[in-house]
Amino acid sequence: MKRVAILISGGGSNMLTLLRDMAEGGYARPVLVASNDPAAKGLEKAAAQGIPIAAVDHRPYGRDREAFETALAERIDATQPDILCLAGFMRILTPGFIRRYEGKMLNIHPSLLPKYPGLHTHARALAAGDQEAGCTVHEVTADLDAGPILGQARVPVLPGDTEDSLAARVLAQEHRLYPQVLRRFVAGDCRPVLL
Repeated sequence: MKRVAILISGGGSNMLTLLRDMAEGGYARPVLVASNDPAAKGLEKAAAQGIPIAAVDHRPYGRDREAFETALAERIDATQPDILCLAGFMRILTPGFIRRYEGKMLNIHPSLLPKYPGLHTHARALAAGDQEAGCTVHEVTADLDAGPILGQARVPVLPGDTEDSLAARVLAQEHRLYPQVLRRFVAGDCRPVLL
């Protein structure tokens, strides 16, 4: 059975969705939930389900991203994961870290990539007058939010939408999309899931 580590920075709603789907589907086993923020609420939620957790606070490392990533990789590698899922992990990773897990690291992003890589995706979609928004699961490469697309889910942009209302509808689709992509990826199938 494939072993999955999940990286988070906050509450971990996508992480919880992945944990639930792995438990129900029996296709993979979570071996670690790790965060760059020791106060991330998602760590408590994972621990409550009996999942091993780790926190590597990025702040003491200052601008030395490689040193932070070395410490994080030590915690990850100790659990020998086959797949690494970024689920709201809010650190830009260096090419060296990405190379270490190349071909087995997934990320979920709240836009229809290649539109709006990076931050403030919902505000950018609204400012552009887009008719639809959504989310994308992709393989992580050294180019920010530019790896091969493994799945996308779309939502309409409604009249009167705010960043918060649009974000809430997109998040609901993230919770549908990410588990479906992970199931397919575990099986060695990289055909995009389109919702």
